[in-house]
Amino acid sequence: MAYQNLLSEVKDNILYIVINREKALNALNKETLQELADVIAFAEKNEEVRGVILTGAGEKAFVAGADIKEFSNYNGTQGEELARKGQENVFNAIENSSKLFIAAINGFALGGGLELAMACHIRIAADNAKLGLPEVTLGLIPGYGGTQRLTQLVGKGKAIELITTANAISAVEAEKIGLVNYTVPQADLINKAREILDIVKQRAPLAISAAIQAVNASINTDHGFETEIKAFGKCFETDDFKEGVTAFVEKRPAKFSGK
Repeated sequence: MAYQNLLSEVKDNILYIVINREKALNALNKETLQELADVIAFAEKNEEVRGVILTGAGEKAFVAGADIKEFSNYNGTQGEELARKGQENVFNAIENSSKLFIAAINGFALGGGLELAMACHIRIAADNAKLGLPEVTLGLIPGYGGTQRLTQLVGKGKAIELITTANAISAVEAEKIGLVNYTVPQADLINKAREILDIVKQRAPLAISAAIQAVNASINTDHGFETEIKAFGKCFETDDFKEGVTAFVEKRPAKFSGK
């Protein structure tokens, strides 16, 4: 896949996506968001892809925010449309993907960049990373799900503090409050993400998808338990369930087909 602002490659069933605007600190402009929407859709429908690692080019920034110049003259209607389209096509698409997305946060994750990382299912941060939502310094609030996902991850009090002060925090602090899963040295960042996906790749694909759906339902709907029950039941109808049980009885590694 050839993109202007992204690098993408599938290797060993992992889709690597690099936001490749290093000179602009990988800021999210319209074209980058459009390309992200396309590659996310590709990941969802491609059976070869078992997981995704999303990172930024260079060692300074994961994504340092949105491209402010593009929307500096927007009115209210345009601003609402900007947030709605971005959430639907990129941020929600990542969160609701049946493939596990890991954000490898290699530097600044600010504004839309942190929102992008929070949309991913797992976050790993390099020890030099800084994370924050500075939108109130521009007279705005987070518009790509930041108020919702930050609250879900760190709780109401901490979310309000981080959003209203606009203060950025270190990777170590982010791990402490549950915003990221792991903090590692910059050199180990991609390896840590790959290590997790190498384990996930050994598990049943349809069960992974069902688990993501059920966990999301616990937060985004009022029928999480019912979603879990139905997803649990559907797992019994899969070839992967039969293979998993057979492999367990025969004391051998399972070979899942994703069917």
